[in-house]
Amino acid sequence: MIIDLSCIKSDIQNIADAIESVLNIDVTIVDENLIRIAGTGKYIEKIGEKIYGYAFRKSLEDKSTITIYDPSNSSICKECNRFSRCNEYGEICCPIVCDEKAYGVIGLIAFSENQRAMMEKNGEEMVNFLNRMADLLSGKLKAAIKSYELDLEKKKLETLVDNMDKAVVSIDITGKIEKYNRKFEKMFEINSDITGKNVFSVLEFIKKPEPDRMKNGKMSSLFQTSNGKTVKGIYNISRITLNGELKGYVIDFTDKKETIKNYNRMNKDYRIMIDSIIGESDIMKKVKNETLIAAKGTSTVLITGESGTGKELFARAIHNHSDRVDNPFIAVNCAAIPDSLLESELFGYEEGAFTGARKGGKLGMFEIAHKGSIFLDEIGDMSLHLQSKLLRVLQERELNKIGSKSNVYIDVRVIAATNRNLEKMVREGKFREDLYYRLNVIPIELPSLRERKGDIPLLINHMIKDYAKKLGKDVDGIENEALVILENYSWPGNVRELQNIIEYCVNMAQKNIITAEILPQNMFEKKSSDVSDNDDIVVKLDDLEKHEIMKALKKYSGYKKDKELAAEALGISRATLYRKIEKYRIGNLNMRQ
Repeated sequence: MIIDLSCIKSDIQNIADAIESVLNIDVTIVDENLIRIAGTGKYIEKIGEKIYGYAFRKSLEDKSTITIYDPSNSSICKECNRFSRCNEYGEICCPIVCDEKAYGVIGLIAFSENQRAMMEKNGEEMVNFLNRMADLLSGKLKAAIKSYELDLEKKKLETLVDNMDKAVVSIDITGKIEKYNRKFEKMFEINSDITGKNVFSVLEFIKKPEPDRMKNGKMSSLFQTSNGKTVKGIYNISRITLNGELKGYVIDFTDKKETIKNYNRMNKDYRIMIDSIIGESDIMKKVKNETLIAAKGTSTVLITGESGTGKELFARAIHNHSDRVDNPFIAVNCAAIPDSLLESELFGYEEGAFTGARKGGKLGMFEIAHKGSIFLDEIGDMSLHLQSKLLRVLQERELNKIGSKSNVYIDVRVIAATNRNLEKMVREGKFREDLYYRLNVIPIELPSLRERKGDIPLLINHMIKDYAKKLGKDVDGIENEALVILENYSWPGNVRELQNIIEYCVNMAQKNIITAEILPQNMFEKKSSDVSDNDDIVVKLDDLEKHEIMKALKKYSGYKKDKELAAEALGISRATLYRKIEKYRIGNLNMRQ
């Protein structure tokens, strides 16, 4: 829209008529392009035409009032190219100025001696009157400009809010809905205008606030099911104040499902499918087939296997091959989170549930994983107290947040994993028998690397290419002698340990292939008396594991972060290392605690 006198066209014609009725002289009003936009008498028929009077142009350019009572002797008139054929007896030109810009001119023109004489006699009064009329038009123009600017800013703001990634609604202090954006309509499936309705009736999960309860920055969890659709996430309430007075609130909503879904799509793990898991041995083909079958169902899956065999990889593959693929996949390591925090991480809590609880409460992992899958790694490390709560979630499909008076329905597929013998733990009273059977509906046991040595060359070739690209090294293969050594190694840390060794070798390689000379020294060391080199003797896995742990602890005993380095070398977490130290009663080595 162009800001000019056309914005107040009707007002301008009314002013022209008023001037003519008071002064009894025909009036013409032109815009900044000297186009006549209003007039009286003979000028009515000429509205829309351009005028060529020099006095009008001069008044517009100089933003000054011009009076001409004797055109024949006027220096201004002599500059006009129509001077010789002008039939005017006199004129008064008054500019319409708004914010130091001239938008047009009000003109009085005398076409007779009587009109000229009256104009000259009452010139000062006429000029004052025209100036007041010009000021009146200037005020109306300023109001029109301000209104247009406000409308423009309002439109910009509406467009900005409509394009926000959050749903937003503004309400007055009683909860009456004033404005909302398209994301809000889509999130809550609003199909009709709800302006003026009460937000606490439209969105029942928002509790009507008590006096002074609805404070700025209040964040709460959102969970609503209506018309067969579930909306889950968080909402935040902000106050609107003007001159210290509360005028209303703005509530914004974040759909956590969409947020996590987008994260999953950007995350490379989102693309993990069965075919992307390396392994062509018979035992791996069997496990892959079991995984695909499990993915099609909704039952709980328990993945077992030694540390480093890829349990999370298979859990992600199950999720990505299932109907839940477009919903969240949440992984939780039960051994890495202290028991005192794990409950709130898994099940969430309400605001004020305990000292130090976050304002607005906290969504638990189970809530975030609604309609998706949750992977509970190292489930064998979960306390009996939390096992009871987990059992209820599996049985009832609902959870009770800490500090909440009501339960929340959830639809989550649980995939658990452990490298511990849960059946033995059940017999020892360390794991709930009823929970074990709930988890072990579809068991998937992953083979150790020792059981699938035929896959080692495939894994090595893939890892070499991967690490060579990441590290910027020109390494593309491995010599046969080094490959034989790797194939005959016991691999207590399984695929994770193989990854660490290949990364080390790619870093240390001076040629374009990995040679036996750069393999880690521990691959050539003789076993202690705990483990025999005789191929005819079968060694207990516990003895083998104990031996490797003791060897790693001894190797890094002189380092400040001995436990962390030992755990990394073994391909396990530090929490798992401490648990195994306790399990095997390894306490005689001089280790830092």
